[in-house]
Amino acid sequence: MMRSWALAWQLARRFRRGRERSGFLSFISASSTIGIALGCTVFIAGLSVMNGFADVLEERFLKLVPHIQFTAVEGALQYPETIFQLAEQHPEVVAARPVIRTQGLVQKGREFVGVQVTGLDPSTPHAISEYMSARSWQALHEPGAMVLGADLAAKLNLTVGDKFTLVVASERGFQAPKRQALTLAGTFRFGGQVDHQLGYVSLATARQLVGMEQGITGVELELSALFAAERVANEIGYQLQDYVFLEHWMRAQGHLYRDIQMVRTVMYLVLVLVLAVACFNIVSTLVMTVQEKRRHIGILRTMGMRAGGLVKIFVLQGLQNGMLGIAVGVVAGSLLSLNLPALLTLLESFTGSSLLASDVYFVDRIPVRLQAMDILWVATVALLLSLLATLYPAWQATRISVVKAISA
Repeated sequence: MMRSWALAWQLARRFRRGRERSGFLSFISASSTIGIALGCTVFIAGLSVMNGFADVLEERFLKLVPHIQFTAVEGALQYPETIFQLAEQHPEVVAARPVIRTQGLVQKGREFVGVQVTGLDPSTPHAISEYMSARSWQALHEPGAMVLGADLAAKLNLTVGDKFTLVVASERGFQAPKRQALTLAGTFRFGGQVDHQLGYVSLATARQLVGMEQGITGVELELSALFAAERVANEIGYQLQDYVFLEHWMRAQGHLYRDIQMVRTVMYLVLVLVLAVACFNIVSTLVMTVQEKRRHIGILRTMGMRAGGLVKIFVLQGLQNGMLGIAVGVVAGSLLSLNLPALLTLLESFTGSSLLASDVYFVDRIPVRLQAMDILWVATVALLLSLLATLYPAWQATRISVVKAISA
């Protein structure tokens, strides 16, 4: 059995590399290999970028976005301790943090820029502390101190220690706004639109901004399982005494995750179609090879080779083209994925513009994560399509008349 396959492999190589092959047939054969290689390269790189975006969304962006948030319908929460008790008892809740959120306008001179203000307890761990200096985080304890995104501070030409005015809406809205003098205690650098939109103060400073003497307006919950957000929010929310707005990340930011998954699905479909087109050249190559090698096929049949042996020869010939393209594509796709961030940075330096505008997208750099399963998936699909492309030409070879082939 092994000998028959070894013989078929050697004959397939001779048919594929025969000196008498026409230039056009060689071109078609090379085109099929190059097409498969390019298809594998592009899709390994594309899937790696999708993996990178998913990782950034789950591991970075959703650290700042509350997994679940309960916000008072009006004013402060009346029974916040109930939320903390229920959160502590729930096995999937990792942490619960008190917050006060509001929106305002940062004024420096005649310039106004919108900012989303979050009042938090600096003594409670928060993900944003990882993206600012320890000094800036500790400075939030000081009354009237605020930490802004680095890009927002740069836009307003503010440096640490500068005074500025924060304008927030009163009960009558911005028709009679409230102004509060604040000091820039530091900046944070997270990346993307976060650096253009967010600012942090202590709970005490936030109470002054919204006109509260005590209490909080909301509670944020951090979960161990991101995709349990909706279920956990409902389980806890239905037990609360307060009237609250119930929010979770899948409702507020879930479109980002769904967009990534949709693009990934589309890429899988396009992968099959593009590789199918590339493998179509294998069909053309083998059909032309069968016609060109009619005399050789006749001789092999007279020497006792059965139809199954001929099928093996042409199947293996097509697979040799496919496997060569797959090998080149896997290596090239892996190298491109590993070096893509550096290549894009180099491209940005030449063009002088950013591919991802940091004030629009939640990241300002294209992330990449190469995954072995993606490589295996692409290679498997390409190999199966290459195999399917060989079946019809191999079957056609078995139908050639021995007498006509030899006498031709």
